[in-house]
Amino acid sequence: MPIKKGVRRLPTTLILTLLLALLSAGAVCAAPTGAPGMAAAGEQRPAAMSARISGPVAVYVAPGAAVAATLATRTEFGSPQTVAVVERRGRWLAVTTSALPNGQIGWIDARAAGLSLRRIDVAVAIDRSRHLLTLERGGKVVRRIAVGIGRAGSPTPIGHFAVTDEISGERYGSYYGCCIIALSAHQPNLPVGWTGGNRIAIHGTNVPASIGVASSAGCLHATDRDLRYLMARLPLGTPVTIHP
Repeated sequence: MPIKKGVRRLPTTLILTLLLALLSAGAVCAAPTGAPGMAAAGEQRPAAMSARISGPVAVYVAPGAAVAATLATRTEFGSPQTVAVVERRGRWLAVTTSALPNGQIGWIDARAAGLSLRRIDVAVAIDRSRHLLTLERGGKVVRRIAVGIGRAGSPTPIGHFAVTDEISGERYGSYYGCCIIALSAHQPNLPVGWTGGNRIAIHGTNVPASIGVASSAGCLHATDRDLRYLMARLPLGTPVTIHP
């Protein structure tokens, strides 16, 4: 690149001396170490990619380590199996999947047959304390949505998850409203006698008063209008972060 007029190059030795001084003073920060995809403040960066699975794929507990699960081509609800990619290390992809417990990252081999990668430019953040869902595109807020959350004893789990399925609520009953957006999250604190499964979802409701309060078994309730908006804009594999 041409040097602008009036700007002098610093000698290479002087540049190195300055860099060493900054490093010793702690002014230059290295990338934080720790769990895959984690930022300095403990927040996981939103997934930039998703991976569509079109053949059985093994999920490892760490690159090249033991197999933790095997992903089929379809989810338990019949959707195309899609996982959020939160980090890449060479041929290894760190992924968020419902096949693993909340908070556990799995690893898949990018060379495995049947993988199709796709860039994701949207992300969802849910603030339990404010009963608020925020949709972002390209880092900018495009919509804020009031949601109901889990009640005391069966709270909505916090952490980093992803959209796994988008289903018609009519398949399961009027209490799910128009739509169900299933997440990779699980409910570890099911109410006594609960028989509806342990997966967390964002879905509609036939009790409008449950929106904006803590009243569910862990799922997030929203209006049909907001859910149709989300269904049209959230691809499978969209990262979802739930804050306290």
